[in-house]
Amino acid sequence: MKKKNIGQIPTHVTEIILESISDGVFTVDHEWRITSYNRAAEKTTGISRDKAMGKHCWEVFRSNMCESDCALRRTMKQGKPFIDSSAYIVDIRKRRIPVVVSTSLLSDENGNVLGGVEIFRDVSQIEELRKELEGRYQVGDIVSRSPSMQSIFKILAQVADSESTVLIQGETGTGKELLAHAIHDLSPRKQKPFVAINCGALPDTLLESELFGYKAGAFTHATKDKPGQFALAEGGTLFLDEIGDLSPAFQVRLLRVLQEKTYLPLGALRPVRADVRVIAASNKNLAELVQKGHFRQDLFYRVNVVCLELPPLRERKEDIPMLVDHFIGRMKRLRAKPVTGISQEALALLMFHDYPGNIRELENIIERTFVLCPEGEIGVHSLPENLKARAIPSAFSAGMNAAVRSTESQVILSALQHNHFNRDATARMLNMHKSTLYRKIKRIGIQLPPEDGRYRSRSEKN
Repeated sequence: MKKKNIGQIPTHVTEIILESISDGVFTVDHEWRITSYNRAAEKTTGISRDKAMGKHCWEVFRSNMCESDCALRRTMKQGKPFIDSSAYIVDIRKRRIPVVVSTSLLSDENGNVLGGVEIFRDVSQIEELRKELEGRYQVGDIVSRSPSMQSIFKILAQVADSESTVLIQGETGTGKELLAHAIHDLSPRKQKPFVAINCGALPDTLLESELFGYKAGAFTHATKDKPGQFALAEGGTLFLDEIGDLSPAFQVRLLRVLQEKTYLPLGALRPVRADVRVIAASNKNLAELVQKGHFRQDLFYRVNVVCLELPPLRERKEDIPMLVDHFIGRMKRLRAKPVTGISQEALALLMFHDYPGNIRELENIIERTFVLCPEGEIGVHSLPENLKARAIPSAFSAGMNAAVRSTESQVILSALQHNHFNRDATARMLNMHKSTLYRKIKRIGIQLPPEDGRYRSRSEKN
């Protein structure tokens, strides 16, 4: 291979430096052709240096960045580096390899731009650990490490496997439909439809036709049969949201359907059998509605076979950092913006908010920040005005930071206890380096037992 000089640096020195780096490194010229390509890049992509040199970078790496928002292209266009952009590349075996990318200009000693350089790190192992951690704290699209939610997670598989009617109660925005979806996806009916309807949004006449359907000629303009939600959910799950808003008359009709497993479409002469699992939800306390005479007791007992109570976000604030990371990750995938995370000050403000709109409100806040913060770290300036107002008095700052540290302390202590104080296992669970964990333990002041959890594990095996 013909040796080339990059600027005035001797080629052999440059090659030694590139080959000693464990991260993948490549450089391109102004025509986007690869001019250097180190051994780590060969290992990650499975493509040799001889085949990569001189080719366009997108022909070698086939990254999702090439399709939308190339960090190296932004560097070449804007003349500034970008650090730790998340992406993936497709290797020679057509596997998607998650990577973290940093880019900068490649200039000579006179400041002349020769091209661009990109450093990428294979984070497959970190991604696997993250998925393992999420598996403990995530069910479907619901993420939580709070004890109240963990108790729901523990029984969810058993609830899903049964055919019993489920009642989900919780304030608006707590994720009742997400939980219903999770039950459906874990159930034997997961290959069949999941159909949702808001019972409080329609008057009785429309709700009846929506749920049960109608036959041609049942009323004026009914020129052909229309299947209802029960028919559309056949074999699957029907989610009845805000069931507490049903009128007393319609409660009677629904009770009959749940008892007999049949329904009568409008204009039909014979009932239709329903193979549907019903999950109901309400933002009101149905037991209190029964006591006040606003909800039928027999219907309450029919839907309340298994009751799951979703706590409001203000009662599970230890979940806010995890939810924020979850929503930032989702928005990064949807918007393809190089947002790296959230500042400690902004997170502290989010921790202090009471969230009358619960998780839906937090998700909307994060979506708003992506509009005002197109790249980098989300700061206080991107938050809504009602939250930023709390950042003005300096006296709040210490309290907010203390709240974040308190939550972090609880999470670390819980992870240590879960792993019998095995520091290595705890660091892996929390997706952080051991030295970082030790430093945090020391700062927090957690008292560790004299023996690491590894010794306990050995003694238990013996």
